[in-house]
Amino acid sequence: MNATDRTPADLLRSALAADPARPLVTFYDDATGERVELSVATFANWVAKTANLLQGDLAAEPGDRLALLLPAHWQTAVWVLACSSTGVVADLGGDPAPADLVVSGPDPDTLERARACGGERVALSLRPLGVRFPQVPQGFLDYAVEVPSQGDRFAPYAPVDPDAPALAFAGGEQLTGAEVVERARADAAARGLTPVSRLLSGLPYDTWDGLSAGLLAPLASGGSVVLCRHLEQIGAEALDQRRESERVTVTAI
Repeated sequence: MNATDRTPADLLRSALAADPARPLVTFYDDATGERVELSVATFANWVAKTANLLQGDLAAEPGDRLALLLPAHWQTAVWVLACSSTGVVADLGGDPAPADLVVSGPDPDTLERARACGGERVALSLRPLGVRFPQVPQGFLDYAVEVPSQGDRFAPYAPVDPDAPALAFAGGEQLTGAEVVERARADAAARGLTPVSRLLSGLPYDTWDGLSAGLLAPLASGGSVVLCRHLEQIGAEALDQRRESERVTVTAI
């Protein structure tokens, strides 16, 4: 990655410039049998569309706080990088009540919690292929309806400050964009990640360790991630087969 990268969005731009066709995120949901593989270019396109949705239709501004109530999922990874692209603080598992915006998964309890947000509310079905809700939850925009028409390229209205808050976690930990990049690089080095590494992660995204293993450290190293949801539903033999078929070099579970 480029030594001048100072935000997570910078890391993605460098990955796109280096090799847009290589896999970046391979996602498994072992409760549904879903497998999705996103190249750097495809992932970056989703990020650009989501950032345009944030900045345009949702009128989010740098410094706004977005409560991100989603599990470890490829679409969650997209939202984290879209927030970084716009200067919005991604608060993973954060309290929706004081947040400026909220993004929720389909779980009824999570949707009810998200209703405490007085700002814009977006819901994701998290169904295979990112399809729409059969019926949109009342009071929410359906991400799968809103994002396809957004532009494929994104430019922020103002440059994102790498020293401004970028990530927050429910426990109160908060990091600037520059701190996220620094810690992601340190984690990548500690795990021995290189541009040919494939890290399989079954960790949730509600802590730094989970988000780093499941997205940021592989991105910082130029490698890729095999992100697994509901990994507990498969046995040791199936996990070993996945490691082999996906050419996994490092595991975090």
